[in-house]
Amino acid sequence: MDVSLPVLAAGVAATSAPLIFAALGETLTEKGGVINLSLDGTILLSAMTGFAAASATGSVWPGFIAAAATGMAVALILALIGVWLGQSQVAVGFALTFLCRDLAYFLGTPYSRTPGPQMLRAPVPGLSDLPVIGPVFFDHSLIVYASFLIIPLLWYFMFFTRQGLVLRAVGENPEGCWARGIRPRLTQTIYTVAGGAFVGLAGAAYSLAVKPGWGRPQGCEGIGWIALALVIFGGWHPLRVALGAYIFGILQISGIILQDLFPTIPSQIFQVAPFPLMIFTLVLIHLSRNVRSTTGSRLLALLSGTPPLALGRSHKQQ
Repeated sequence: MDVSLPVLAAGVAATSAPLIFAALGETLTEKGGVINLSLDGTILLSAMTGFAAASATGSVWPGFIAAAATGMAVALILALIGVWLGQSQVAVGFALTFLCRDLAYFLGTPYSRTPGPQMLRAPVPGLSDLPVIGPVFFDHSLIVYASFLIIPLLWYFMFFTRQGLVLRAVGENPEGCWARGIRPRLTQTIYTVAGGAFVGLAGAAYSLAVKPGWGRPQGCEGIGWIALALVIFGGWHPLRVALGAYIFGILQISGIILQDLFPTIPSQIFQVAPFPLMIFTLVLIHLSRNVRSTTGSRLLALLSGTPPLALGRSHKQQ
């Protein structure tokens, strides 16, 4: 398989775009102290609603809006039950992910294997023809460009704005924030819903750009769990989380290449290989927290981080 490095890098960027939205959306949610385990089902339901809305209107933009609204609605349900009513966020998230998955396949039956609009590439004039960096950064669809922008924007928001400071403070000590006049539950609700919007956009990115169309299987099942793992992999830091998304994209592209190089090996092995490799990496990062005597363990320790102290914990203040 003769493919140039820029083409491979461009493929990684396009493949990783939806995962970046989902993982950074969950990072935003968890920084506020809320854990959302409904990502996998939300991505599927958003992919379906996005494709359905785009098919009905003939334009991808209503599809992205509908998908973001779907993600926000699911996240709002989690916030109402898990934050305001104080129920287990883990249990609610699990219930929502299975509910959303089944709803997606049930309600999406009329749109299964039907043609619909998709987001096309939008090369940047004068830049897409540049050697090496042109195909990597400037020859994608708009959703990929948006995934490039969201990484530094979210990083700046979290660590260089007052609102980002409030978000991180609520995730660490909601009771202390309440004593300072901040409403932790309202803050958590706002950023849980905002994170859900990013997750919804990830679903639409699959059905309208990366893997256009709707059907069963959609091709994005399991991505929500990978996004959750990437948040841990990146130590709840947006830059490192995005790095993890690109690493997973490299693993996926590598699987496609290896499948062509070794046609006698069942294709299913290469399709599932990125998932255990990501789990293996998480195990190494966990071990690196206690073993820091080697250069390799110190490098892995750079990727580790501490979760917000109040993550998943309900509190009584309003």
